[in-house]
Amino acid sequence: MTECQQCIIKQFKVLRAIGRDDLIRISGCKTSSFIKKGAVLFKEGENINGVYCIKEGVCKLSKLSDNGKDQIVKLVVRGDLIGQRSLVTEDKSNLTAIAVSDMEVCFIPKYQVLHDLNNNASFSLDMLQDMANELKYADNVVVDMAQKTVKQRLVDVLLFLNKNFGTDSNGYIGIVLSRDDYANIVGTASESAIRILSQFKKEGLISTNGKQIKIENLEGLKHLE
Repeated sequence: MTECQQCIIKQFKVLRAIGRDDLIRISGCKTSSFIKKGAVLFKEGENINGVYCIKEGVCKLSKLSDNGKDQIVKLVVRGDLIGQRSLVTEDKSNLTAIAVSDMEVCFIPKYQVLHDLNNNASFSLDMLQDMANELKYADNVVVDMAQKTVKQRLVDVLLFLNKNFGTDSNGYIGIVLSRDDYANIVGTASESAIRILSQFKKEGLISTNGKQIKIENLEGLKHLE
């Protein structure tokens, strides 16, 4: 496994504020794992007691609603951290993390991160800013769910995926999600998501190949936001 001080992920997010000696210390206690697509990283109701650093791959964070339906809250990508809330509270996780693709993740125990929070002001500030951004993102999700139509929310998802995951050699979005995943992200029934995607396809905004989606008219999609 790559040592923390040599890992490209230290250039992202809060880890860039940690010095070489502390990265060496963290390397000695972190646990690196390969997670297969579809596997559960942790479940809602579990104690995390640390943070996960996403080195490669993508996972979805979801919450089980009262009616038993999963609501995807966020997609987490390379360079992101999961579990920051466990650093400042004893609460159990309120989300489930499931690998959307094969992943490589590193788990850093809570007591190691607390050491840096207590002794590194720059790291503490970056961690607070990261948590603030998470809260801002959550606020935007709530507003979008209340004020935007399902079609607009689905457009937002397609544009987000296209921007953050790019496209493969054939122009398809670089992450493959099921139609259920799209429905769970925007908070609608699978049938509604499939119907809207079919409408986009008929209008020439997208094309599909199985689960793969290619944006054919980017400006046309943006006009629907």
